[in-house]
Amino acid sequence: MYLIIKVSQTFLLFIQHAHNFKKSIFALLSCLPTSLLALILFLLLIYNGSSVFYVRFPIPPKSHQEHANFSQENPAGKSLKKLSSSLIYAVKEENPPLILKTHFPILPKPTIPINNSSVSRPKKMHKHRAVIKILRHGSKSKQFSSRIRTFFGSSTCKIRFFMTWISSLDSFGDREMFAIESLFKSHPNACLAIVSNSMDSKKGSISLRPCLDKGFKVLAVKPDFDYIFKNTPAESWFHELNKGNVDPGEISLGQNLSNLLRLALLYKFGGVYIDTDVIVLKSFEKLRNVIGAQTIDLETGNWSRLNNAVLIFDKNHPLLFKFIEEFSLTFNGNKWGYNGPYLVSRVVSRVNGRAGIDFTILPPYAFYPVNWSRITSLFKKPGDKLHSKWLHRKLEQIRRESLAVHLWNKQSRNLKVENGSIINHLMMDSCIFCNSSSLISLQYNRK
Repeated sequence: MYLIIKVSQTFLLFIQHAHNFKKSIFALLSCLPTSLLALILFLLLIYNGSSVFYVRFPIPPKSHQEHANFSQENPAGKSLKKLSSSLIYAVKEENPPLILKTHFPILPKPTIPINNSSVSRPKKMHKHRAVIKILRHGSKSKQFSSRIRTFFGSSTCKIRFFMTWISSLDSFGDREMFAIESLFKSHPNACLAIVSNSMDSKKGSISLRPCLDKGFKVLAVKPDFDYIFKNTPAESWFHELNKGNVDPGEISLGQNLSNLLRLALLYKFGGVYIDTDVIVLKSFEKLRNVIGAQTIDLETGNWSRLNNAVLIFDKNHPLLFKFIEEFSLTFNGNKWGYNGPYLVSRVVSRVNGRAGIDFTILPPYAFYPVNWSRITSLFKKPGDKLHSKWLHRKLEQIRRESLAVHLWNKQSRNLKVENGSIINHLMMDSCIFCNSSSLISLQYNRK
């Protein structure tokens, strides 16, 4: 009890002294001149203002935060390192200073793109416009179903052929016309439907007029993708493509749509699909459910790769369904051939021998007697005697064993057909308008 009283007296005494000190300060200030008092207040105001507007910029350490995780192979590594230390320090700072908007420093222009999406946006926009253009022309052709059914229904077709043409009309030249000519030379009672936006036009009909005047049955028709893909696995894939949920990739979307179209057309109608760079040599009428091998394994004798430039299948064939399903589930627009030749090879390797899926794989000489890497040899005229003998033997082998010759247009489109070459002989065998100016142009001029 005594201790508490003692502490209370001490505290009261401290309060009394503080009160007296306060009085002394005010007494002193009251004795000062007014000008001096104003000066003191002004200095206090300056100090207060400097504490409010003062900005402290952190200076990062020099050594232990200078490194960054960039390899020396990165050409922008040095500039990235310069940015990295201050960035790391700013992240670690718990209470970053408040910087007024009017006091931001002028930042130097970055030497590298910081936002990768902004760099890729123009390319994505370009691809998106290409997709919209193809879909706009293809999905509004509602006359397709009636025109194609009328064409096949009213014609006495012994065999149905399909081609697709995804390029401009100007690029449909003499070589493509000769492919059509060779088709009708071997199949005069066939019907050919060319599914194409550009060919289904007045100018396109002029190109086909010589065949029509000869009585051959050929139709150019714009595709209706919705109708063609309906009730197939491609229907949902195409729907997602329309919604922008499918990346078309770097490979031409038109090329990949051609890979899908040929499968869906055969599944819907049945018949034969051929590329526009295929010279037809013999009739296909006795073939059913056939796909051709492009290459074989010389050790085992088994095929090592198939190709989709020539396909012959019945309507609703289960292998076609598997092809379309594979396309829809594994589509990759960044790998050439992944949705075409490689696709049919993948699927056949899985289903070959499975019950209920009957088809025949023809050896390479049926449609691909020369591989793409050696196609130039077919366009060359005979040189010395050794070359002349080889050319004669190869020509006779093709005439004897091959049903068609794929010209691998990507590799041969700029080659001149030299007089006396294998292609020159095959053209003379397969032509209908053999004295036409287009044939002479194809033989002696570059495309």
